[in-house]
Amino acid sequence: MKRRVRLALLVVTIISVCSLLPGCGNGNTIIIGTQTFSEPKIIANMYKFLIEDRTDMRVKVLPDLATSTVVLDALTKDDIQMASLYSGIILDNYFPIERTNDRASILKQAQEGFDKHYGLKWFDSYGFENTYAFTVRKDLAAKEQLQRISDVKDKAQSMRLGVDTSWLERAGDGYEDFKKAYGISFGKVYPMEVALVYNAVATNKMDIVVAYSTDARLKEYDLVTLADDKHFFPPYDASPVIRKEVLEKHPELQEIIDLLIGKLDAKTIIDLNYEVDVNKRNEKKVAEEYLKKVGLLK
Repeated sequence: MKRRVRLALLVVTIISVCSLLPGCGNGNTIIIGTQTFSEPKIIANMYKFLIEDRTDMRVKVLPDLATSTVVLDALTKDDIQMASLYSGIILDNYFPIERTNDRASILKQAQEGFDKHYGLKWFDSYGFENTYAFTVRKDLAAKEQLQRISDVKDKAQSMRLGVDTSWLERAGDGYEDFKKAYGISFGKVYPMEVALVYNAVATNKMDIVVAYSTDARLKEYDLVTLADDKHFFPPYDASPVIRKEVLEKHPELQEIIDLLIGKLDAKTIIDLNYEVDVNKRNEKKVAEEYLKKVGLLK
């Protein structure tokens, strides 16, 4: 029932969007959908500026679609024509895959699978992934020489781990499988809401936490993420995705979309998220300033 209501609201929203846009429905306007968090909204606005600056097309950003699954559903139904998605979504059984945590393999399978089964062009990565990351305070990392997850092995029994409750119970990439992969078991484990882990480690209530690798609070609290040297967490590289028929009709979009490929590393996206999430600035303004800074927009 909830899914029906959500999709009904999505359709109503898109009808409302089209009613406000000249040319909507005639192929000269594209809608870029985004999830609820800041980075896809910022990137969508970057593409709005780039496309409208370099073509006569109109672009509408449709934000706050509940999940990446809803975004993908909207793409396949042509309710939206473009979005940012994360390679690890293929682990949710959209088509047969070879299960691996190799980033290049996951990305290639996403590109081939969504082309074949969904008619979508999945580009190479922007240059960052948004996945789980073990995180510590900068002073602790310096004191204990912590750079990789493996570096905590001899210290783990004396460390307090703060972690999203759901991660403790996840199969495949949760705590139980982590202990097997790394041979690491922490002395005390505290389940909590993921939004609380950043402050908890920053204020020394925790020694180490499992966070998200592009969260603005990593910068806000001056935290250090440890390299996943055994490649335990599934890769979630971010890429632009567009309906192939749109790209075929407007081949000039290929060159424009390529402008951001490989140009947004983790530090850059954290900085941009910080401007929106911590400094409470508008995603559109942050996107415009970045494009001007790097010379992609006058």
